[in-house]
Amino acid sequence: MGLFTRRNQNVNVQDGAAVATLTVDPALAALTGDYVIDAAHSSIGFTVRHAMVTNVRGAFTEHEGTLHLDGADPARSTASIDVKIASVDTGIADRDGHLRSGDFFDAEAFPLMTFRSTEARQLGGDTYRITGELTIKDVTRPLSIDLEFNGSATDPYGNERVGFEGSTEIQRSDWGLTWNAALEAGGVMVSDKVKLTFDISAIKQA
Repeated sequence: MGLFTRRNQNVNVQDGAAVATLTVDPALAALTGDYVIDAAHSSIGFTVRHAMVTNVRGAFTEHEGTLHLDGADPARSTASIDVKIASVDTGIADRDGHLRSGDFFDAEAFPLMTFRSTEARQLGGDTYRITGELTIKDVTRPLSIDLEFNGSATDPYGNERVGFEGSTEIQRSDWGLTWNAALEAGGVMVSDKVKLTFDISAIKQA
């Protein structure tokens, strides 16, 4: 059952012609509202190929964001996320320091990575595509993220939550992240392709 798609169809007769009208399911309409991402129960991660033979995984442990969901019209839904670059964590301190340096993110000069949505639409079932602008350092480029709606629930503290998970792939060089090192056997130390993953829990605001 899709977040924005379960509707009842009624047929009215106007001037002798049948006219179909759609009414939004009240359960879905109730999800409409503003949400704050719960960073303690959400993750923004990445996977990148290292030395051509294995994957390195990491995450940005500090981030904040908001969602606006419209249960009647998904095109009115929006997302905004700010990620603190200095919070990058791959489990290796020296590697994290290199990622924060000018070779990669230059976290001191550009402390935030941001995403601002410009479009939302349903792909089918519980899957949605959020398109927007991703800014890393001083480069802003379009990005689309495919997300699956995991459902909604009221937690033990009375918070109304919704959950989404999804992923996308980028070429890091598109955002000026071009550092690399050649391998003796051929190839490079770090792949250009990076997979971004999102596991989001958001709390509805009063």
